[in-house]
Amino acid sequence: MSFKDWTKARVLAFDAGVRPWAERSALRSGLYEFLLFGLKQAWACLFGAAMLALLLVTHFLWPDEAPIARYDFLVFGALAIQGLLLTTKLERWDEALVILIFHVVGTVMEVFKTAQGSWIYPEPSLLRIGGVPLFSGFMYAAIGSYIARIWRLFDVRFVGYPPAWAPWALAIGAYVNFFSHHYTVDIRWGLFVFSGVIFARTWFTFTPDLKPRRMPMIVGALLVALFIWFAENLGTFASAWIYPDQQDGWRMVSLAKLGSWYLLIMLSFVLVSLVHRPRPPGEGATTNPLLTGVPEAQPGPRTGPAASKAQLSEP
Repeated sequence: MSFKDWTKARVLAFDAGVRPWAERSALRSGLYEFLLFGLKQAWACLFGAAMLALLLVTHFLWPDEAPIARYDFLVFGALAIQGLLLTTKLERWDEALVILIFHVVGTVMEVFKTAQGSWIYPEPSLLRIGGVPLFSGFMYAAIGSYIARIWRLFDVRFVGYPPAWAPWALAIGAYVNFFSHHYTVDIRWGLFVFSGVIFARTWFTFTPDLKPRRMPMIVGALLVALFIWFAENLGTFASAWIYPDQQDGWRMVSLAKLGSWYLLIMLSFVLVSLVHRPRPPGEGATTNPLLTGVPEAQPGPRTGPAASKAQLSEP
């Protein structure tokens, strides 16, 4: 039995066992939906959670006499995680290509930012470009992986999505500003306003269980940025990288970084939209690689237990 088939069987068995209990009251149904929301979020965070675990474990347990540097080991660990996701088909090849682009985009920015002294990587390594160890690009890849997987797992659809050029203009402007603000005017506040204008009427729907829920696009992006900020605090605590004000001892990363992460989320979002086209509710059907006999474009949204099982078992 393949890993995908094993996962599918476990998910369907879990749903079959719990759903009768959940359907006995509205409270239980709500609790089960919240549980599924958390499980899907955790499943979408596989890459990022594995990378964060590597950072923390090696920070505490890496031996001084190890034959390779800790940062170099992290490169091999990240490659192993990525290879495992592709081998088990938990990540698609077209998604991996876009994530690779984000990896390159992030590494270029890292090389520039470390040269400017925005942050440093304090430990030695061989696998690096300038002051940037190669594992750093995988941290950006983890963000792209999360967005790609959450898009599929929750069957994300969009209401009031702006013309395609507008999100791309925001993403390109944000990326350019990461570099240009060192030499000229910082336009991030203009970018925040622009994002508010283009996404003012944009909501996205997501389906934790049977019923689609909705949230403003901007609120969703801010929440993701907040969780990345939490992860960044763990990363700097593990000395994966440090900011200038942390060189004399660890302290919380400034909340001002939330703005940078918000703009980076927008960049990641438009890159992932290359393989997951923003679609309105009701267009097509959710493709479920773990279930057979589900057409690519079945008219109308699926509802009922079958829909829940399909969405829950989507890798």
